[in-house]
Amino acid sequence: MSVASLQAPSSGAEPKELQLSSVPNFDPRLAPMLGVDDHLPAIPEGLLTPEALRTRFAKPPLWTPDVMRDRGVIDREPANASVLIPIVMREKPTVLLTQRTVKLAKHSGQIAFPGGKADPGDGGPDGTALRETHEEVGIERQFIEVLGQLNTYVTVTAFNVTPVVALVHEGFTLRPSPDEVADVFEVPLDFLMDPRHHQRHFLEWQGLRREWYAMPYQDGATQRYIWGATAGMLRNFYRFLSA
Repeated sequence: MSVASLQAPSSGAEPKELQLSSVPNFDPRLAPMLGVDDHLPAIPEGLLTPEALRTRFAKPPLWTPDVMRDRGVIDREPANASVLIPIVMREKPTVLLTQRTVKLAKHSGQIAFPGGKADPGDGGPDGTALRETHEEVGIERQFIEVLGQLNTYVTVTAFNVTPVVALVHEGFTLRPSPDEVADVFEVPLDFLMDPRHHQRHFLEWQGLRREWYAMPYQDGATQRYIWGATAGMLRNFYRFLSA
């Protein structure tokens, strides 16, 4: 069962949802677990090659995302944004992720894809994702091969985010922006596309409830705690590849 189906309202108006930012000393690592989706099959390695990914996006299947929006979205006019899901073409493909600096006003310290709010001159979601990736981590457009887009994801901060999936060819140089990015790292794509690593968590506080995905990855001595919207978009990518 997906988080989306677990959270679906039974009828009428959407129920009030827990805003995690309102919970004192909230730590997603300590939240109770609903389960792990180890009953679902992993994406075979043969479908994670650059050739297979190009083919999948050239002829996209019919598929249904598990999560299309965070619950408890703040009450403001939605803004368009894009993120890049950058698949680095190593011997075994990886996904490049960032850890946001603690001084950012929103989602400080969290793990995220490169991306941000759309600008009028971007020319669409692909342009936004490419511009933001260059601004945040320094990867130039010549190294990025855009494959396609996944369904829009609405974040709790009321951004309509378009995930843009791309291959990143080797030879690029990372230049993280110190104002936005505390760290840049890579996670094997086959790890993220294996539901044995897809945890479902929840929290109840003052009569309200919130649920989300998490995909903790042990990177040497460092645990990379991937959760929330980033994990939700990766889960949707899994559904796209498994359709």
